[in-house]
Amino acid sequence: MTASTPLSSHGPGAAGIAVFVVFFAATILLGASAGWRRASRTQAGGEQWSLGGRSFGMWVTWFLVGGDFYTAYTVIAVPALVYATGAYGFFALPYTIIVYPFVYAVMPKLWQIARDGGHATAADIVRARFDSVLLERVVALTGLVAVLPYIALQLVGIRVVLEALGLPGEIPLVAAFLSLAAYTWLGGLHAPASTAFLKDAMIYVAVIVAVTVIPLHLGGYGAMFRTAADHLPRPGAGHALRAGQAVPYATLALSSALAAFLYPHTLTGVLAARDSDTIRRNAAMLPAYTLLLGLIALLGLMAHAAGIVTAHPSAVVPALFLAIFPGWFAGFGFAAIAVGALVPAAVMAIGAANLVIRNLLPRPAGDRGEDRAGRGRARIVALLVKVAALGFILLLDPAFAINLQLLGGLWILQTLPALVLGLLPSLGLNARGLLAGWAAGMLTGSLIAFADGLKPVHALLGVGVSTGLLAVTVNVVIALLVSRTVSRPIRTPS
Repeated sequence: MTASTPLSSHGPGAAGIAVFVVFFAATILLGASAGWRRASRTQAGGEQWSLGGRSFGMWVTWFLVGGDFYTAYTVIAVPALVYATGAYGFFALPYTIIVYPFVYAVMPKLWQIARDGGHATAADIVRARFDSVLLERVVALTGLVAVLPYIALQLVGIRVVLEALGLPGEIPLVAAFLSLAAYTWLGGLHAPASTAFLKDAMIYVAVIVAVTVIPLHLGGYGAMFRTAADHLPRPGAGHALRAGQAVPYATLALSSALAAFLYPHTLTGVLAARDSDTIRRNAAMLPAYTLLLGLIALLGLMAHAAGIVTAHPSAVVPALFLAIFPGWFAGFGFAAIAVGALVPAAVMAIGAANLVIRNLLPRPAGDRGEDRAGRGRARIVALLVKVAALGFILLLDPAFAINLQLLGGLWILQTLPALVLGLLPSLGLNARGLLAGWAAGMLTGSLIAFADGLKPVHALLGVGVSTGLLAVTVNVVIALLVSRTVSRPIRTPS
């Protein structure tokens, strides 16, 4: 069956819509009730709302961190890139493999510093390390700006499936925004923590059924790969990648891995863990998600074999489900995608709100925003963050949704020297050097990215290189040079 017409012209029918509504509404209600139950048993302060009381054990942390790491980026954006470019879109697989040793080595140390100092954000940790309010605010502002396009990507994911259900005009985008706002406002961090298991279970069911049934429907994996090869640009003989794609592929994987756990939402999931051993065990277990990512990426190739033709790559997976499955299962698949965007987007908004409340807005001395008033401020800020993310969708219209995530990655990478390299006293970094490096990296990366039309790769001496990696290299070089030129004592964190 060929899906060359707009998705809204043939939705999943009444059964599919009903299945979608049941699972999507159940997720929101379950998340909201988790927040209410916790509030009734404990002091309903800001740290309960924003960090879950730093009480999450191994399994909750595993689903929470995995839940906010594997998002609409995974289910919508990666298959879309594979559909358009072929093997090049699989760069997300090595990056998820590279990132876990980084998590194992670095994140327990950051957790311990945060726990001992009562810190809840990357900016808190940086201020404790370098005793610089300006650097604290720069890191907080960078995290806030970087997470906005990532939240925008989640809204795009929810909008795509609502369009596939047949909602017209801008109604899908409005509905996506309102559902995310309600879910986050009512449940806080306990909402995604309580529903991450449901989200992962739904996605696993949808993907396993898809990678089993769709190839059988299309004549097997061999036929699927042959058909996809006929539609995609041909690589060189004996290679999966086309000429000139190897360096962009490798540098995108590396820069994405370095950026992944610097985001406010991934760091929030880590800091909410009960202890540092929980983080280490999770780093050892999280590669199981990489298998899921590889299977999801294959959906982009299956779409070619199924005859899916669309000018909007982000619509590939919904179109594929509509083409192959009965309406009720398509509705379930759409619900899995929407919940897969809803859960991490909530953590993203909460992480961004933490930065604003703790590091950007003035607070009375000794106030950490952990009382009821602090929770109210955090709720309002999280709502405003989602409004700003909505603005990204309206103002920026990249050809691929994945470019929104990669733009955020470029910006958040500029906090790597302060947050991670700052843990190494032997480098001699200081606040002035880090501020100079940050300014150079942000300016260089942003100018290149917007000049290239938000493409994540820039041609350097005829070779495509990740723009984020170029920018952070400039950042580190400037930070080291200035730090050695202008010495300033570093305050050791407790």
